[in-house]
Amino acid sequence: MKSILSKLMVASLLTYCAQGIALADSPVVNILIDASMPEKIVEVAKGFGSAELSKDQDGDPYISGRIEGKKYQISFFGCTGGSKCHDIRFLTGWSKTKVGMEQTNEWNRTKRFGTAFMDQDGDPILTMTVNLEHGVNRDNLDETFVYWGLAVKGFENEVARR
Repeated sequence: MKSILSKLMVASLLTYCAQGIALADSPVVNILIDASMPEKIVEVAKGFGSAELSKDQDGDPYISGRIEGKKYQISFFGCTGGSKCHDIRFLTGWSKTKVGMEQTNEWNRTKRFGTAFMDQDGDPILTMTVNLEHGVNRDNLDETFVYWGLAVKGFENEVARR
């Protein structure tokens, strides 16, 4: 009886270890990406168009890129010493494009993603802030870029080209 229990315990232990090894070798590891990982965020951004990581005059990271053929920027906020940031904000704008306050308000009232406002010159600006403080998985961040692309394309087609 003792021998059977010992063999079962060894078999169970070997099975448990084999599962752990299989998971460790798996290419799909659920790593959370947060705003303190600009290199990971620019990697995702490059999947949607050109993107380049830089630093602003305060040493905080930012990303310049293109999505749906439109230039945009991602600013990092809540940073400490140029790192350990908490959230990001997507931003793009249209110069020499006059959009009325009524159109801007209608966009903000009817759309969940992408908030519009007018800059000091009356040009429309579209932004989208994303809280990444506790991290999101890669699929979630990819989907965030999908929503940003849809907002940019939608605003351009529905508001900026009118």
